[in-house]
Amino acid sequence: MSTNTPPRDQPWHGVMVATALPFHADLRVDFDAYAEHVTWLIGSGCDGVVPNGSLGEYQTLTDDERDRVVRTAVEAAGDGDRVMSGVAAYGSAEARRWAEQAGEAGAGSVLLLPPNAYRAADAAVRAHYAEVARAGLPVVAYNNPHDTKVDLTPQLLAALYNDGSIVAVKEFSGDVRRAYEIAELAPGLDLLAGADDVLLELAVAGAVGWIAGYPNAFPEACVSLYRAAVSGDLDTAVPLYRSLHALLRWDSKTEFVQAIKVSMDLAGRPGGPVRPPRSPLPADTEAAVRAATEKVMAEGLG
Repeated sequence: MSTNTPPRDQPWHGVMVATALPFHADLRVDFDAYAEHVTWLIGSGCDGVVPNGSLGEYQTLTDDERDRVVRTAVEAAGDGDRVMSGVAAYGSAEARRWAEQAGEAGAGSVLLLPPNAYRAADAAVRAHYAEVARAGLPVVAYNNPHDTKVDLTPQLLAALYNDGSIVAVKEFSGDVRRAYEIAELAPGLDLLAGADDVLLELAVAGAVGWIAGYPNAFPEACVSLYRAAVSGDLDTAVPLYRSLHALLRWDSKTEFVQAIKVSMDLAGRPGGPVRPPRSPLPADTEAAVRAATEKVMAEGLG
């Protein structure tokens, strides 16, 4: 595959890989391996990377580690517009500080969860996003009601967009029907597929990007799937989606970090261990991930 990627209208468009973070055996961050991985993803056709997301285990990082991860990603990507830094935090002030840090590091956009310490009302959610937007970088909202208990409904997303606080949404609710309501209520808001196992459905519904997990292991196959899906080439997209789906659905499971790292290990990428409180997969679960990964590789998609 050519290392050239199509031009993007905005930094948050295209295949943006939520990067897994490699650790040494003693669980120190392996920044050299991470830099090489980011460079490899861009060279394999991905449009950009999303450091310090949940797949990158940001909750377990020190402030110094989190800062260095962003700077490493920007340097390795070679273009800050290819970096969307995760800036989730318990408090709005802290999230804004991380957004300011991302801007100082050269990132082109940021990814922000709603308040995740309590079930915030709509007014509090709007204030949270407005505060982080003041950092000056484009903000992509991350709707993950499963983990945050705050649901960024189409109506609330429209309010956030009309407030000028967000430019796009990473939709992880799993309800693909929302894509059409979002487009009706906020036609200027960019829709990004947020879960690997609904990529095709959201691409057909108008998604202009994919914040993806499984390109960490199989970037070329995932990029091919995305390009075919958004271009309407269903003759290519549907069979490829069927072949990959047994893997892609792990992105929506609680064990997604461990599963993707197992697949990375098998594909020769720097997966490796996870930090507590995550723990290695139970033997039967790991066997299922291994079987799905090996099947994809046997079909020549790895």
